[in-house]
Amino acid sequence: MKAARLVAPQTFEFIDIPEPETQDGFAKIKIESVSVCGSDIHGMYHAELPEEAYPMAPGMPCHEIAGTVVESRMPDVKEGQRAIVIPSRGVTGGLVEYITQEAIRVIPVPDYGPIDDWVMCQHTGTVLYSAKHWGNPAGKKIAVFGQGGIGLSFTMIAEAQGAEQIIGIDRLDYRLKKSLEVGATHTVNPETENLSEVIDEITRGEGVDIVVDTSGDPIGFETCIKIVKRWGTFINFSLTGPLKQKTEFFHHEWMQKACTIIPTQIAATAEPTKEIREMVALKDRGWVDPARLKSHNLDFSEVQKAYDMYANYEDEVIKVCMSVG
Repeated sequence: MKAARLVAPQTFEFIDIPEPETQDGFAKIKIESVSVCGSDIHGMYHAELPEEAYPMAPGMPCHEIAGTVVESRMPDVKEGQRAIVIPSRGVTGGLVEYITQEAIRVIPVPDYGPIDDWVMCQHTGTVLYSAKHWGNPAGKKIAVFGQGGIGLSFTMIAEAQGAEQIIGIDRLDYRLKKSLEVGATHTVNPETENLSEVIDEITRGEGVDIVVDTSGDPIGFETCIKIVKRWGTFINFSLTGPLKQKTEFFHHEWMQKACTIIPTQIAATAEPTKEIREMVALKDRGWVDPARLKSHNLDFSEVQKAYDMYANYEDEVIKVCMSVG
């Protein structure tokens, strides 16, 4: 089968590898759609990794994938079922034609609608897990730092849950436009506006009750502490910088704010697919639609173009999918 992998920084190659064999307790899935995730860009595609990290395992880096079960050796997953699949970390990535996986990482999706619409539930499901930590946001003022696919997912969920004000913050105006389309009441571009002053004006000097960082930028972490109100809540979603890089912020300001910082990472939990399954059900009943964030559809052969587009913010990209096979 065909597979793509990184063989050097920002350089893909296609290789032929054997199709995986289906073991007891596993299902084999024909992958039909994959999507690029920002964490793959920051953590691997653009990362300064040692030479021995290359070539990466077949299919790396990619973990947002969906397709159809073609063989199943587990009772709860049937052949012909469409599903989102979560690859096992460090084994095989999603840039392949077939993958095998155990039941907990196979998430059935309905038969209707394009499969590339349903794959969007993967990343928005990880956001749902984090959003649960802000409690009931109805009537609250929420600021979301970063309006890529993850930040926009927070914006959509906050709007659906009845937040009074939702402030989308990003340096790219096209993302801010999208933010307003999916539920933001206000937007701020910190490149062209004084963020603290604008937040103060929007909230009438109260500050925001909840701030979320999805930027992956050490500066974003510090900025979130600046704009949250006293005794407010700061939800951190993104991993900031390389693995061993320290993130600094003004400790005295944090102490004065007395805000609660909550780190959230669904992959580190005992149920890493729970909220993704919930997001599939929520999309199915029309509560929120992550497919609204899909901006581009490409072919699997265009994997280099897809990752370059995402990494370089080309053509007003939000989320880019690739059709496989």
